[in-house]
Amino acid sequence: MHHDLLLVLGLLFAAIMLVLLAQRIKVAYPIFLVIAGLVISLIPSMPIIQLDPDLIFLIFLPPLLYEAAWYTSWKDFWKWKRPISLLAFGLVFFTSMVVAYTSNALIPGFTLALGFLLGGIVSPPDAVAAATVLKGIHVPKRLLTILEGESLVNDASSLIVFKFAVLAVISGSFSLQEATGQFFIVAGMGIVVGLLGANIMYVIHRYLPTTPAIDAALTVMTPYILFLAAEHSHYSGVMAVVSGGLFMSYRAHEVFNTGSTRLNMLGVWTTMIFLMNALVFILIGLELPVIVAGLGEYSIEDGIKYGLIISVVVILLRYLWVYPAAHIPRLLSNKIRKDPSPGWKGPLIISWAGMRGVVSLATALSIPLMLNKTEAFPQRNLIIFITFVVIFVTLVFQGLTLPFVIKLIKLKEIDSIADEEEQRANIQLRLSKVAIALINNKYSSYVTSNELIQIYKENLENELENTAERLNSLECAHTKNEGIILYQQMILDVILNQRKELFLLKKDPYYADEEIRHAEFQLDLEELKITGMSH
Repeated sequence: MHHDLLLVLGLLFAAIMLVLLAQRIKVAYPIFLVIAGLVISLIPSMPIIQLDPDLIFLIFLPPLLYEAAWYTSWKDFWKWKRPISLLAFGLVFFTSMVVAYTSNALIPGFTLALGFLLGGIVSPPDAVAAATVLKGIHVPKRLLTILEGESLVNDASSLIVFKFAVLAVISGSFSLQEATGQFFIVAGMGIVVGLLGANIMYVIHRYLPTTPAIDAALTVMTPYILFLAAEHSHYSGVMAVVSGGLFMSYRAHEVFNTGSTRLNMLGVWTTMIFLMNALVFILIGLELPVIVAGLGEYSIEDGIKYGLIISVVVILLRYLWVYPAAHIPRLLSNKIRKDPSPGWKGPLIISWAGMRGVVSLATALSIPLMLNKTEAFPQRNLIIFITFVVIFVTLVFQGLTLPFVIKLIKLKEIDSIADEEEQRANIQLRLSKVAIALINNKYSSYVTSNELIQIYKENLENELENTAERLNSLECAHTKNEGIILYQQMILDVILNQRKELFLLKKDPYYADEEIRHAEFQLDLEELKITGMSH
């Protein structure tokens, strides 16, 4: 027990240090962690770490999907539902089918059912890898929405393909008609379970006397409850978590209506998701010795050869699907035609962002060891090795080159979207007007008699005037690029020096620590107005 705990803590510490190093050399940390894990696994006398696929599906997958759903805009998700569906369902099935026939023709003794099994495993791109690689790079909002939406749903479709393929290998028979019907039932009922569970949690959050700590704890429990409830009923746990996460995110303003609750949840979830992501990506690299040891009758050279061919097939298939899917519907629908065309650059980025990750590896490792009580599951070790190669090639090669491709083609915003600073200024303008209107209608009699209310109203009026002037100044590109940046830097410098002053006040016995922490909290809020809040 002590050894296992020490090993987990050691892995977490190593992952955090490697993330810091990745940030230093400006490489997306999922890529760096996989490579680092691979190098660490080759160190002599390094303990062999065997990844339990149930651990990934049960411990890691629900919160990772729930967090992704939470930060997905339902409005944008629904607006781009057509390309998202074409990628999350159409491309997954297309990839699974082509990989099935390719591997059946390429690998001796590889049946078509085993090919669909491999196709279901390697078909879904990884959500975290793409998001991390694209972080800090200007990518059109439409492309980010489509990639995020695809990654939310494609795990469900690929896992359903995988499960039917496993049954086909075990039973020796496969009915496409039956599988298609079952797919819609499994996915549809998963959505129903997710929405029912989310509504129950909504009632608990809204109508019971919860505290910020209880709210945060319940949000951590919610994805596990939704996932287990759906899987227990033999429905899609992934669809349950995604639909429940989208519902709770959409209604969040009704149930989490205090700043302390939201900030507490932000701290809990940011830390938890970061640690989970870091741990699973380093575990991918550390799995190599176990995977190689399990190759059995196949040589490493054969495994690498098959893996590289399947990797090329998977990468090319995404291009062959994305470009027609982006342009053909525009020719058939007048409504779609009204949207600005993505051109060739948008589909290029969506195609190049198809990096595979931990869900593919966990799915491969979950293949049963035995076909029955006496016969081993055919080609299991080779499938796992090919999956590892596909993950490594797509994650490292595509992940490292994606930022350079984006800069090379000089990708610009496709749709007409207001500047972020303009949106923030307009929002602040609306909020200030609401506050002043409320004071005038409800508290006007107290403005002259209550000095605090009078000061607050004056501050609001000044803020309203300053915001209006700032909004007007945004029309000038020179002011936007230089004046606003200088203004924001000044505010951040002021906050930095105010924090130093608070540190000095901690040494003064006159000031209580609680009051100093409260002042620090106010400075944090002021800083968030400038820097924003990144998930």
